[in-house]
Amino acid sequence: MSGWDRARESARLLCAAALGLILASPALAQSQPPPPSPDLDPSAPLDPMPDLGVGWPDLKTSPAASATTSSSDSASDSTSARRYTLTIEGLETVGSADDILAAFRRGSALEADRKDSANAAQIDRRSRADADLLEQLLRSQGYYDADVEPQTRLAVGTVQVLLEATPGEQYKFASVDLPGLDAAGPDAARLRDTFAIRAGDPVIAADVIAGGLALQSALGREGFASAAVGQQDIAVDHRTHLASLTLPVTPGPIARFGSIRVSGRPPFGARHIWTIARFRPGQRFDRTKIEDLRQALIATTLVAVADIRVVPVDGGRTVDLDVRLQPAPSHTIAGAIGYDTGRGASIEGSWQARNFFNPEGALTLRGVLGTSEQLAAIELRRSNFGRRDQVLDLQALASHQKFDAYEARTVMLSADIERQSNFIWQKKWTWTYGATVLATDERGVFDSSSQKDTRTFLIAAAPLSLGYDGSDSLLDPTRGFRLSAHVSPEVSAHSGQLVYARSQIDASAYRPVADGIVAAGRIRLGTILGAGVYDIAPSRRFYAGGGGSVRGYGYQQLGPKDMDGDPIGGRGLAEFALEARIRLKAFGGNFGIVPFLDGGALSTGMLPDPDDLRFAVGLGARYYSSFGPIRIDVGVPLNRQKGDGPVAVTVSLGQAF
Repeated sequence: MSGWDRARESARLLCAAALGLILASPALAQSQPPPPSPDLDPSAPLDPMPDLGVGWPDLKTSPAASATTSSSDSASDSTSARRYTLTIEGLETVGSADDILAAFRRGSALEADRKDSANAAQIDRRSRADADLLEQLLRSQGYYDADVEPQTRLAVGTVQVLLEATPGEQYKFASVDLPGLDAAGPDAARLRDTFAIRAGDPVIAADVIAGGLALQSALGREGFASAAVGQQDIAVDHRTHLASLTLPVTPGPIARFGSIRVSGRPPFGARHIWTIARFRPGQRFDRTKIEDLRQALIATTLVAVADIRVVPVDGGRTVDLDVRLQPAPSHTIAGAIGYDTGRGASIEGSWQARNFFNPEGALTLRGVLGTSEQLAAIELRRSNFGRRDQVLDLQALASHQKFDAYEARTVMLSADIERQSNFIWQKKWTWTYGATVLATDERGVFDSSSQKDTRTFLIAAAPLSLGYDGSDSLLDPTRGFRLSAHVSPEVSAHSGQLVYARSQIDASAYRPVADGIVAAGRIRLGTILGAGVYDIAPSRRFYAGGGGSVRGYGYQQLGPKDMDGDPIGGRGLAEFALEARIRLKAFGGNFGIVPFLDGGALSTGMLPDPDDLRFAVGLGARYYSSFGPIRIDVGVPLNRQKGDGPVAVTVSLGQAF
């Protein structure tokens, strides 16, 4: 007999035996007809399975009662899609309930698909998964005996899902041990303080992880370049509801900075990297200064990738830095088209090679073609000149400006050294000093007759400025204050020699007064000493009015004017501005409104005359983009004079001050 024949014979015998058992049952024997033949065909299809009498789970009742529901009704409930609600109970005694619920909503299967309908099987699966998630979150907060029971009930048109939590008692640390930390010597106690977990604290996983990271960071700041924080070991005693924490630490030796090696395709060498770094060879190692260096290299805009690898030498007592740099595109072409109610339309373009003179010597060619100004300029700007964040700026330009106040044809040469602030490192103190020489042919008013004339001036200036920034943002400050002073001694040659000094002080302050509302104010005072207003070239006088001055008045339109109604400028300047920056909660807080009151006075005398004060009110709109607020301000002058428009509009990037 073949293997196949033996298999068929075995199947036939098994079926016969099973049939005999069924027929032997008295109850079934009466209901089953006698077999038509003693022989069975193993290849014949099986009869339909009998109804076992167990219905589908019914969400309206408990599991025990579901067996009494008809199978047809229950099957309909289990396959029909319904919306559901979710309720969580039992967290009233949990101190960190808000944090647990926030984390639960981020990972909840029920919350993720809450807007969509689901059938009974889907709701049951999601509720059980969410019960497990909530238990895990409770255990992460020290509730190791937590239990969460999911329940579902059918309401009118919806399914009510209830997660009933029983947190139990929160476990606490009986002991916290950091073996090996004593090898850090005198720094051990200070380092121990950075690990915030103490005996008696609740067993919260996130706090333990954060403490380990803080300790690792502190070790790096204190010079332990090769320090290692081991794997945490938490032993839990369910009988006493206590736990013990052991976190091994290997500090290693205190290291000092060694040499810098550069690899990759660097746009500059190791010598310039030492200029940018805030550390020197032989100084105690500090890992935060490595991250600072990496950010500074990216901030040059010449580096696309900056990887800094610590290389221990001399048994870990010295660390060299392997700096791998990949260059960023070094050329930029930019253009802009704009319109200003005071300056008219303009087109501006520029070309820049940011590493034309290595290292970081940017050459920029710039041109402006506008209805009120035409300009051609060449600029060489060397960043990190001699020291970090110090800039050398050399510039030559030729320009023609024609405004209501004056018309000037100017050739200028300037050289400045400045300490600058930027978005990554906002400096408290900034300063600029330098020299400027210009030859200018200007048409304006040069005597009290208000008759316009044209004169030529040769001017040499030594501008100096100093600023303090105690605000919390460059483009959108919400608290703090700023203070800056500018003075420029100048020598002017026109039918003799004239020496005078231009000086200006600016101050602004910011204070939050309510949720989403910041009160802001500024003042500006300026004066020119040593010369009368008509002895000074019109382009070197003070002017007021415009988007960066007194909003509501046109550009340079506030102040004394000639017989034609054109501004003549002044020597004494005073300005102020008050505004409320209201950030709207609608649209995600990306929009805001700013009501403002501006005022200012400009006089031909050395000091501004209070009788010359003029005011404007207005309303601004703000869009808070990722790179700063974009503002639109509409101002209305309250002391309109001849030539003043009914409104003035300003559009720019950043707040007004």
